[in-house]
Amino acid sequence: MGKYFDRWVRSYSVTPENSPEFFDIINDLYFTENMQSQAAFAQHSEINRLDHVRSVAYLTFLYCREHSLDIRTATRAAILHDLTYYDWHDGDWSHRPHGYRHPAFAAKNAKELDPTLNEKGRFIILRHMWPLTVVPPKSKEGWAVSLIDKYCATREMMRGEIKYFARRFEEAKRLSEKKNAR
Repeated sequence: MGKYFDRWVRSYSVTPENSPEFFDIINDLYFTENMQSQAAFAQHSEINRLDHVRSVAYLTFLYCREHSLDIRTATRAAILHDLTYYDWHDGDWSHRPHGYRHPAFAAKNAKELDPTLNEKGRFIILRHMWPLTVVPPKSKEGWAVSLIDKYCATREMMRGEIKYFARRFEEAKRLSEKKNAR
């Protein structure tokens, strides 16, 4: 289906063993209790939030590496971009404007989890939902995270809603895992 689809599929089976350079950047965040708790929250269709942010971070990592951008800042912001501690699907009225409000919640939580988060990373998180957040990203890395997030969300919803696409994903994932095992 193409390079980006293959990368997206692979993002669901990346591990410290098969992607050490990627995990070297996010290890201290990814394996914390706060980040691992994200697996309990649904994100898009059948995808949980931890899988979603890992996917966005991995694709961001690859994109920034290819284009000589700030890999560390972008990848760390991508893994933190949806760090909220509630299920926005639960019907609670205060979660209804989630698309508009969660970037600020995530930026606050990200700074608490990662005190070394720099301003560029904070702005990437705050603006990743553009155009819902009126002010657009201001760096190339910010644009990358914003667009990759939308790409992953679209693919995740397609996987959950289109049977053919779900089968194609599972088949591609099995092949990717076999390839990674070698």
